[in-house]
Amino acid sequence: ALINGTVDIANASRAIHDSEIEEVRTNRGVDPKEFIVGHDAVAVFINPANPITSFTIDQLAQIYGEGGAFDSWSDLGVTVPGCPSGEIVRVSRQNNSGTYAYFRETVLGENEYKLGSRDMNGSKEVVDLVANTACAIGYSGLAYATDEAKMPCVMVAEGEACVPPTIETALDGSYPISRPLFMYTAGEPEGAVKEYLDWILSNAGQCILLKKGYAPVRDIKCE
Repeated sequence: ALINGTVDIANASRAIHDSEIEEVRTNRGVDPKEFIVGHDAVAVFINPANPITSFTIDQLAQIYGEGGAFDSWSDLGVTVPGCPSGEIVRVSRQNNSGTYAYFRETVLGENEYKLGSRDMNGSKEVVDLVANTACAIGYSGLAYATDEAKMPCVMVAEGEACVPPTIETALDGSYPISRPLFMYTAGEPEGAVKEYLDWILSNAGQCILLKKGYAPVRDIKCE
């Protein structure tokens, strides 16, 4: 939409690609301007019945990645009550989602997703499905966390620190699947667009972001 000139601000949960920068230059005659407006932890969600408390990045890649070895919860050494088939029901986002792209880049690396996942339109739908499906696993932004779904900690590799997805670990980058959240404009913002972005980055705007479950761009005190 930013490339086509139909929006003043493009919200994105992944960084702009080099090819998209060139398209903005070609179509709009200016460079895109990037604003980091917050941080997010992409949490891994499992059903409360699932006894797993932690994952490594490699285990997640084996679950979600093409050719990955894990298709049943028994492959991870557990039996999940209420999941008689033992099948890992993989819940994902649709491929036009920034969260889908970020999870692939961070967890799967050069690999693609396995076929056969249940691809949801939104993050809330991912968490809701996992909460109601004993066999399921999904991923979504921390802001969509509920008491009805578990969020295991994640390790970069076996034996390393297992870090829970929290506002604090998203802000300091210690959670392995944390990311900045972006807003892009075509060229330097002016007028109402600049006022809006200035407000988002102000303490008032950042406190709203914090209350919604995202990490602010800096340490702030909120009432």
